[in-house]
Amino acid sequence: MKPNVKKEDAVERAEPLGSNSEIGRRLKQYYDELVTEEIPDRFADLLKQLEERETGDAARKGE
Repeated sequence: MKPNVKKEDAVERAEPLGSNSEIGRRLKQYYDELVTEEIPDRFADLLKQLEERETGDAARKGE
């Protein structure tokens, strides 16, 4: 004889976060898509300028 187990109970045991599991899956999917996007050229240029400025400041302090 099968135990009387509701489908929701089985899902709760399989996914301890219950309904929050769907939110977690969607957030992970969004994050994965975001991480794989290319950096816009303007942003990459700004990062390069910042790195050059920091390198120049460090070199001047070491003189």
